[in-house]
Amino acid sequence: MKKERLDKILSHHGFGSRKDVKTLVRKGLVQVNGKICLNCETGIDDEADEIFVDGEKVVLRKNVYIMMNKAQNVVTSTKDGIHRTVLDELSDDYKINFLGGNLHPVGRLDVDTEGLLLLTTDGSLTHHLTSPKNHVPKTYFVVLKNPVASSEQQNLVKKFALGFEVVPDGNESAFCCQSANLVWISENSAQLTIHEGKYHQVKRMFKTFENEVIFLKRISVGKLCLDEKLSTGEYRELTEEELSLLLEN
Repeated sequence: MKKERLDKILSHHGFGSRKDVKTLVRKGLVQVNGKICLNCETGIDDEADEIFVDGEKVVLRKNVYIMMNKAQNVVTSTKDGIHRTVLDELSDDYKINFLGGNLHPVGRLDVDTEGLLLLTTDGSLTHHLTSPKNHVPKTYFVVLKNPVASSEQQNLVKKFALGFEVVPDGNESAFCCQSANLVWISENSAQLTIHEGKYHQVKRMFKTFENEVIFLKRISVGKLCLDEKLSTGEYRELTEEELSLLLEN
């Protein structure tokens, strides 16, 4: 297993620059597995070794996994010159460099779309969930501007299941969407499950049939559902069980 240098680990866990860490080590304030360590280049196994700084144990974290109930008018990006980003919504505890990499959103939600957004440092998980070849399902709650009669609802269910050509959007050309599962809740609301992530896809799918999405909320990714206890804009870390659900897809 690859080991990381002691100074890198402590720097990534909030103990200042590597120069600051070197000072702590030189003063004998750092212990590794119960022994004072005076070498900043000591290799650390983040899963097996224990580090204490000034008598307090350092909880080593390689990767972080967060579930957010994204609010409207928040951009799914690491930085933006106009809107607040999903990273701006996080506390300072998460605005550090982690050993596993930079914290980033998994995929994206439009600025006016609410709901389940995952953020992680784990690039492998991000690739697994966003790679088109894995066909990870994503389910949305949709509210439409125009009511749809029951007879037309059944017609749309069949068309969504078969797939169809979706209208272009700005510079985005038309495309043929894959089979999608449409379940009606009322005359103007439904749940839609897709296995793609094209630009404005859900909105464009309904626009193809001359209707407009006026509210959109993602409620699940794969087998993981949005925690209903999370208010809009709130977030929390995933449990081990929830992480396992994501890896099952």
